[in-house]
Amino acid sequence: MKNFRKILYMKLAKFNKKYNNMPVPSIIGCGTRIKGDILGGEVIHIDGRLEGNICCEELVIGIKGMVVGQVKAKTLSLYGTLQGTAEAENLFIAGSARLMGDALHNSIAIEPGAYIEGRCVRLQRKTPPVEKNDKEPVVKKAPTVEKAHTPANNPTLFKSASNGNK
Repeated sequence: MKNFRKILYMKLAKFNKKYNNMPVPSIIGCGTRIKGDILGGEVIHIDGRLEGNICCEELVIGIKGMVVGQVKAKTLSLYGTLQGTAEAENLFIAGSARLMGDALHNSIAIEPGAYIEGRCVRLQRKTPPVEKNDKEPVVKKAPTVEKAHTPANNPTLFKSASNGNK
């Protein structure tokens, strides 16, 4: 499996030379322990242990990965363990994941078997500011609907119909 990952990341790096717009992930490998904060970065993949806060675009906490601290990411995929708060626009919690803390999100997907001890709270979407107009609001009137002609609401029709039957 290690050789496969190395080959995969090497191919990604070569592919990245041709197409500069694809980010290469920053990887914290299994057995690596870091104490401190990580700020910035496009894609971060953690298979080791991090004690600190993370702020990035996309974060993947692998099956063997563990983060103790606060996470802020646009996209968070949790397969391992997170002890702390997570704030992400898109949050995915796999069946193998353990989340001990609160999760703030815009969209969330939780697989069966995931362990969550905390709250999952939807972030309030920011509404665009209301523009003030000095003009009066234009109110359109609904079009009038004519009633159907029935003997109940048209007495002349009723009389002419009853006179012909006499």
